Amino acid sequence: MVRNLFVALVAAFALTLAPAVAEDKKAEETKTLEGSLVCSKCKLKETAKCGNVLIVKDAKDEKKEIKYYLVDTGAKADYHAEICQGPKDATVTGKVGEKDKKMTITDPKVEFKK
Repeated sequence: MVRNLFVALVAAFALTLAPAVAEDKKAEETKTLEGSLVCSKCKLKETAKCGNVLIVKDAKDEKKEIKYYLVDTGAKADYHAEICQGPKDATVTGKVGEKDKKMTITDPKVEFKK
């Protein structure tokens, strides 16, 4: 009886982990996005330290914007000096995912529009 209960608990625990593992795997998709690159501290006033955020217009609703937080070195990133005091149009390529209910771009490659 105790053994059956133990097996049932282990099975239930394994089933609760399965969606989280599947979600992490599908989250790592490489994409190229265009938008406005801004500083998360100076422009958005969301963080205590400078960081990089790409703001993209939603394809379904032009009035809605989606923020993609770049997972990089923040103010030390080569491109940060150009956007710290004001936004700049950019194209960013990287692995798009979600962390802590925020959209992220890992391994970002940034190109500014001329």
